[in-house]
Amino acid sequence: MQSRFTASLFCGRIPVAEAMPTYIGRSVARREDKRLITGAGTFVGDMKMEGMLHVAFARSQLPHAQITKVNLEDARLQADVELALSGEDLQGVLPPISGMQVTAPKTWREGMDPQIQIPDQTLIPYDKLRYVGEPYALVVAKDRYSAEDAVELINTDFNPLEPVPNAEAAIEKSAALVHDQLPQNIAASLHAKTGDSELALREAPHRIKRHFFHHRYAAMPMECRGVIADYDSRTDTITVWSSTQVVHWVRREVANALNMAEEQVRVVAPDVGGGFGGKGHVYPEDILIAYLSKRLGRPVKWVEDRHEHILNAAHSRDIVFDVEVGFDDNGKIIAIKNEFLVDSGAYSPVGAAIAGNSIVHFTGPYDIPVYEADCKVMMTNRTPNAPYRGAGRPEVTFAMERSIDIVANELGLDPAIVRFRNMIQPEQMPFAIGLPYRDGVMVEYDSGDYPEALRKALKGVGGLEAFRLRQKEASENGQYLGLGLGCYVEGTGIGPFEGATVKIDPSGKVMVATGACPQGQGHETAFAQVAADIWGVSIDDVVVTLADTSHVTMGYGTIASRSAVTASGAIKDSSEKVKEKVFAIAANILETSEADLELRDGSVCVKGIPEMSVTLKEVAKASLPGWIHQRPKGMEAGLEGTAYFEPPTVTWAYAANAAIVEIDPQTGEVKIEKYVEVHDAGKLINPGIADGQVKGGLVQGIGGGLLEELCYDEFGQLTTGSFLDYLLPTAADVPPIKVIHMETPSPRNAFGFKGLGEGGAIAPPVVIANAVCDALKPFGAEINSTPVRAEEIIEILDGV
Repeated sequence: MQSRFTASLFCGRIPVAEAMPTYIGRSVARREDKRLITGAGTFVGDMKMEGMLHVAFARSQLPHAQITKVNLEDARLQADVELALSGEDLQGVLPPISGMQVTAPKTWREGMDPQIQIPDQTLIPYDKLRYVGEPYALVVAKDRYSAEDAVELINTDFNPLEPVPNAEAAIEKSAALVHDQLPQNIAASLHAKTGDSELALREAPHRIKRHFFHHRYAAMPMECRGVIADYDSRTDTITVWSSTQVVHWVRREVANALNMAEEQVRVVAPDVGGGFGGKGHVYPEDILIAYLSKRLGRPVKWVEDRHEHILNAAHSRDIVFDVEVGFDDNGKIIAIKNEFLVDSGAYSPVGAAIAGNSIVHFTGPYDIPVYEADCKVMMTNRTPNAPYRGAGRPEVTFAMERSIDIVANELGLDPAIVRFRNMIQPEQMPFAIGLPYRDGVMVEYDSGDYPEALRKALKGVGGLEAFRLRQKEASENGQYLGLGLGCYVEGTGIGPFEGATVKIDPSGKVMVATGACPQGQGHETAFAQVAADIWGVSIDDVVVTLADTSHVTMGYGTIASRSAVTASGAIKDSSEKVKEKVFAIAANILETSEADLELRDGSVCVKGIPEMSVTLKEVAKASLPGWIHQRPKGMEAGLEGTAYFEPPTVTWAYAANAAIVEIDPQTGEVKIEKYVEVHDAGKLINPGIADGQVKGGLVQGIGGGLLEELCYDEFGQLTTGSFLDYLLPTAADVPPIKVIHMETPSPRNAFGFKGLGEGGAIAPPVVIANAVCDALKPFGAEINSTPVRAEEIIEILDGV
């Protein structure tokens, strides 16, 4: 029997709406876009505070040099300068960034046999400089112009040292040491195998051996990096605004450096104009700006200019491979041995992550009985190397997919046929490769149909037989057409965890906060879709807060194609905690059993009697502390829950790529006629967003395959330090792109999601190289390095 109070306040006053639509799987318009495209976004560069000071850094013009003098006297005498510091001033004041950020699980160590001695990174060096662009001093002034002018007045004396220009030079016994405390320039070495490669190669009917090189390029987001810090002496707290992908990581390092509790440090990533991995770790500037604010008691700001970004923000790729492949008469690969060097630059901000990624992703979607890999992470006098949209996968995909085409050419087979003959079949799923992932779990591809993806890709470019006929006719007319293929797998949704807090506001809104840090991925929209479906409410009744450590106690961030899986899992788990309270309170109000209730249209109703219901707004009000609350006895007030989703291991996305190119024999220009990627990221939250993510990655991959390159000369000087020399693809360079989504749900999370953020960027460099080699097949040439250069094509055509 209902009380009069319950009936009058909570039942039957509002007609029950039709069932809310489900949102997962729909291309809901991005809620971020209106703010961003109308100029209403807030980036670090937009932020202003009263009394704010500005920082400029003095950066090395030498790749390797002993510091003998940094004289700041003239800079300090400038009227608008508040402070000038060198590395010597900070020695012993601020700790370095540790070279070992994560302790690897035991099973990973057993499977990879790692030897790791990654050096720490001093925030501002006091002994020697190790790359062009490394800071050796800073100036704090009332405005950026005064700070930059004062930097020009710093007097220095550096003793140039022999530079270590690249990984192959670094491994030579005669090479200078980048870090004197290391016995050689090897920061880490890993070794893994699934069998006796020497024996398998020796017994193979055919063998090839090739040297491959995937060149250095980097993320070039529209927004360069920036940091603002504001210390509050009254509360002994500090707030840091950083254009980062990892707010909780930045908080940890700032708290450690300033000897503060993490609860005293708040880190916020406002709107971030692209990251792509380049903003996915902690930089010295994140810590230094916080230190300066605390020291000076005023807000302090630093925003990177484009030249600084190209010099000093993390570079990526840059791996050389020596690959040996054994195979039979049908093109079935029997064994692969892979030895490779990663050029990590002067430091290694993410440890051996790229090396570990590279080893386990090398064999891709293929069933390779015996595989052995040996990797060394080399220290050189280049800008530090860190993940950029792929993190080792583009590099190994290049080496593996070029190897398959070479095997096909050796046997006179079509490269597509060799791929089909080596691919893991759907009935083999789940498929174990015999190596551990970096989370310590043995790799087991969870789901998918790799051959079907390749069939769809070939169909997307018009079909294999039709193309070969067209290619033959074109050749007879002096035209050079080529078909390039490239397939890969990608471990996504990696842990160790992600955090989320969900609460029902007294207004009835579902409030969601996670540790994810978007930089354009559409997280606000996607997570609103997830939460709306969990709660059975309109997406307009979900409010999403991201990238703010004050809203989620612990989080990990948006890197490594992980947020759709991990943050959604945390939202679900925290929602389940809140639902327990919602149902208990609703049952108390409706005087019924919790088992008889269900969520429907933003209300909790009795199953089969939808008119007997109570709205989430009413439940939220009934949960509040006070004399008239309707909570069961002993229940804590409020509707809020926090959970940390710890995935069992990664989910495995995959893709097949196909492209047709035409080569201009006069100029060597490569024109991509059509590009198709068939991608499987499991169940898609928002197909429209997924489409944009993959297409954006493909354009970046095309840029890497044809245009973008960070070039160093033999003296260690970067020769492509501006957009005059570092060439980015424009709209005119983007070919017709078709993305086809396959949706094979992953069994490793409740939604069936896989990650896709890095996917599009992985395959284009090798797809383009394979297509060009296919077009130039009559010349018997191989292109085994990136980028594909017009001058190299002309040399092939001229028979040079």
